[in-house]
Amino acid sequence: MDTQNISARPHAQSRNGGENHPSRRTRAHTRSGGVIHDNARHTTRFTVIGNHLAQHAELSLLAIGLGVHIQSLPTGALIDIRTLAARFPEGKTRIAAALRELEAHGYLRRTCERTSSGRVVTRTVSCNQPGRSGATDGPEPKPRPERPARREGEPPRRALPAVPQPAYPAPDLLRSAFEVLAGLRRGDPRLLLSAAEVEHLTPGVAAWLERDLPPSAVHHALTADLPSEPLHRPAALLAHRLAAQLPPVPPFRAREAPSDAVRHPLHNCETCDRAFRGPEPGTCGGCRPRTP
Repeated sequence: MDTQNISARPHAQSRNGGENHPSRRTRAHTRSGGVIHDNARHTTRFTVIGNHLAQHAELSLLAIGLGVHIQSLPTGALIDIRTLAARFPEGKTRIAAALRELEAHGYLRRTCERTSSGRVVTRTVSCNQPGRSGATDGPEPKPRPERPARREGEPPRRALPAVPQPAYPAPDLLRSAFEVLAGLRRGDPRLLLSAAEVEHLTPGVAAWLERDLPPSAVHHALTADLPSEPLHRPAALLAHRLAAQLPPVPPFRAREAPSDAVRHPLHNCETCDRAFRGPEPGTCGGCRPRTP
């Protein structure tokens, strides 16, 4: 009974000791509590997404999901705030903030252009790999410099609060808003803003100016009653004021008639007996003789 079958072939041994065996991998992941992937190969209706976006260390979860959604859309699809807010339940404010995150990290490029008919439109370009553009309508951009690694214990940089958006971002309106922000530091040196912060706050100031407010009124609203202690994040404070203190849209007012307009009394024409207005009685315009 203890005779071995020497004619049986020995079991094949893997070169790495069976580390790639599915059952062993599953047991190992189950013990550690990690994710287990049940993947199937896609052959149709799929989009290649880089891990630099899906696992981005600084983007919010909403920005990552919105970036993946935008990269999966066909060319020409609408990705404005109103269209995305109708598609997703997050609302215009959170979607606008997520778009600004993607733009700040190079996944979106938005520029205002004027068409041949004079209308200003926003051109949006989605980049699936920032710093390495495959577009042929311009020179290839230089690679973005890598940020230094965050030290252990150092708090991550928080995104600025969302600001209101103007209904019609005309170039003159945005230029006036930029001048308001650039002039804040003249009254208070603590309100020195970076170029990125000014770009983030400009639409919010434009939304105030769009409500028939002069630049001096916006300047006063942003600088009045500031705390006396040092401002660690002045751009965040300004963004909060732009959103929390946004004035309402002024009511529509019909153009009034000039106050100095003279309203003549009614008279009956002495020829046809029709009523007409005039300073004195006589004949109406139809019966009045015309001079050659």
